[in-house]
Parts: sequence; C-alpha cells; structure tokens
Amino acid sequence: MTTAESQPLIECEHCASIYRRHQLEPGETANCARCGTILWRYSGLTLSNWLALAIAALIIFGVANAYPVASMSVQGMVQQASLLDAIGITWRQGHYAVAIMTGLAGFVLPLFQLTLLLWVLGPLSRGVEPAGFRGAMRLLGLLRPWCMVPVFLLGVLVAVVKLAGMAAVSPGIGLIAFGILTIFLTMLGRLSPHVLWRYAESDGVVPVHVPEAGPGVVLTGCHVCGQVQAVAHAEDAEAEHHCVRCHAVVHYRKPDHLARTWALLLAAVVFYIPANVLPVMKVSSVLGDSAHTILGGVVELWDMGSWDIALIVFIASVAVPLTKLLALILLLLTEQWRSTTNLRPRTRLYQMVEFIGQWSMLDVFVVILLAALADFQGLMEISAGAGAAAFGVVVILTMLSAMSFDLRRSWDLEEAGELDDPEPAAGRRPASAAGAQAG
Repeated sequence: MTTAESQPLIECEHCASIYRRHQLEPGETANCARCGTILWRYSGLTLSNWLALAIAALIIFGVANAYPVASMSVQGMVQQASLLDAIGITWRQGHYAVAIMTGLAGFVLPLFQLTLLLWVLGPLSRGVEPAGFRGAMRLLGLLRPWCMVPVFLLGVLVAVVKLAGMAAVSPGIGLIAFGILTIFLTMLGRLSPHVLWRYAESDGVVPVHVPEAGPGVVLTGCHVCGQVQAVAHAEDAEAEHHCVRCHAVVHYRKPDHLARTWALLLAAVVFYIPANVLPVMKVSSVLGDSAHTILGGVVELWDMGSWDIALIVFIASVAVPLTKLLALILLLLTEQWRSTTNLRPRTRLYQMVEFIGQWSMLDVFVVILLAALADFQGLMEISAGAGAAAFGVVVILTMLSAMSFDLRRSWDLEEAGELDDPEPAAGRRPASAAGAQAG
C-alpha cells in the first residue's frame, strides 16, 4: 500500500504551496487550499486514448490546411484561400513580419506541437520512456502558449462576415476541419509537460522522487517537469539550481522578474500606439484606395449590421490588449508596494491575463485572410498595414511580460508574516492533500 510519504509532490504554480498528489475519483479536481488554483484533474483517458486523439488531430490538421477555408466570388471570378494561401500572399505583398507571426502561430508551431505529442505518447503508451523525453517536454512547454489555431478559426468567421457585404462568400471544407481541429487541440491542451511526466510516473516509466523538507532547505517545483525538489535555502531566491529529474535550470523564484516584466510591458505600450493609430489593412479597388485601423474595422462591422461580430472584434482587439496592459501594471505595482491584500483576487486576475493572452492576435489573422480572399488583380486587393505588424508585436510582448511575472513572491510576503522579509520560512513541509471538489 502506498504511504503518504511515498506519494509524489506537486507545487502550486501561483502561490508555491506544496501538496502530496493522490488519486482522484471521477469528476473530481484537486484545488490549492491557499489560492484556489486547480492543481490536477481526474482523467479517464489512458495514454493510448490520448495517442489516438493526437493521431486524429494530426490527420484533421492536414485536411484543414489542404483545403480552402472559404471562397469569394466577384463578377464571375472565384478566389479560394487556405491558411497557407493567406500566409503566402501576405509574404508576396512584402509584409514579412505579419507572414512570419501568423505562419508560426497558425501552422508551424501547432504542427510541431502535435509531432512532439506523437513522439512521446507512442512509447509512453507501451510503457517505454521516449527517446529525448526531457528535451521534448521542454520544447512542448515552450510551444503551447504560442499555438493559436482557435484564434485563427474565429478570424475566419470574422473575415467571412466582413466580406459578405461586398461579394458572395461561402465557407469551405477547411473551415469545418479547423472547427474539429480546435476541439481536438483544446482537449490535447490538457496534456501539459507536467501532466505527461505524471503519466510517466504512474506507469513506472520514470522514477518517483520524493524530497524531504528540513532545516536549511526549501521545496520548489521545476517549471519544466513539475518535479518538486529540495534546494538549499539562501538569501538569494534567484540562485540557480538544476532539476534532479530533467536537469533543467531551476530558480527558487524567477530572477529579476520585476525589471524584465516592466521592460516588456513598457515596450508593449510603445507598440500599442502605432498598432491603433496606423492602418492594419489597406484596400485597393476600382473605386479608390482606403485604409482601416482596428477601431475603423469595428465601426465598419457595426454599420453593416453585424453588431455581434463587431463586439467580438472590439473585445479581442481593443478591450483584451488594454485589459492585459492595465492588469499587468496593477499586479506589478501591488508587488512593488509589497502588498499582501487581495491575493486570491490578484491570482484570478493573473490567470485571466494568461488565458486571454493569445486572443488579441485575432485582427492579424483576419487581415491575412481578407488579403487572400480579395486577391483580384485590377479589381480589388487587400493587404496588411503597418498597424498589423505592430499589433502582433504587442501580443507577443504582453504574453512574454505575463510569463516573466512571478506571483509567488507576493504569496511569499504573506507567508513570511512581515513586509521586510520576503523570503518564506525554510523547510516548508507539504500538506497531505489538496482539497478535492466534484466537477
């Protein structure tokens, strides 16, 4: 029988609380008793089930990119466009930054993510450690936030609505495939590197390492594999260690997180101005040339009567980026003021910033799709503007800024009990279990 002391440990990524990981019943989730973060969920899927899902997702990925997502007809001329068509046309128009950003987020990185999952799930489902497992998990952790297939799907729908007032537009097979792919990728999104390491532990593929807390050491989790380990307690919380399991560099707390977060955030603010002032889209037709900013596109959709799509674009392209900027500024200021109040609401705020991060890329995807569908030489041509590239940079910088922030330091202040000592008590022992709630 497994004793409590032999159960693997897990660290809450937001408040750094340590718990012993135990088996859950169907429908249960384990939540952090301190900040409320979901630590792990019950899953009835086996590794073989996950492997089948990943194979199906890769097949659908091929279909989604092989067939057009929509077609447009103007005066007897028909133009069809897939994601790759949109990226290629944007590149040929000379908007290299936009083409690279959308190509990576919509095609290259999702394909790489699925390939990595297949690489590790195949051997794991047979009870064998995959070759290069540690490196593959590091890459998977880096790729996951930047795969934006669901954002592209929403971009297709917005583009179709915007063009519907000008010409006959119809959805294609690729759009249906992208819808199915979005569902599959959302399910596969639960397979984080930490979850895959836990599967490997449970099946005996990798050893279980259970560290002991004691005088002079503190427990902390590896950001790559989630392995909780004991590191020497020092005055410098940013001292470098190496994970005992995957050998990744481990810091007790993220080094220089305030300086790096402020730098990235201020850079995002700088680019936010041209992203909203410069046109994100240019239209050239027999009736003349015009340029559209983000807000101009929202107003145009509203005037067309598509108030629901206008609201979606406004939220994704205006409200979300501004909310991210203001929320990160608030989180940074409260930590610099060494505040320990409202830590749970601040944790929810940070989780919201992480969740909405990629959705601001919506307008950039819309622009490249419009460029591909309305590519009628001599009649109509749409191309990306300088604002689209600036807006994509804003999305990237705000996401990097959120990743650089370390909310655990605010929880450290609460644990220390006095504002002049930000370090937590050494030798913190794990709780027996997190609170399990029925889902």
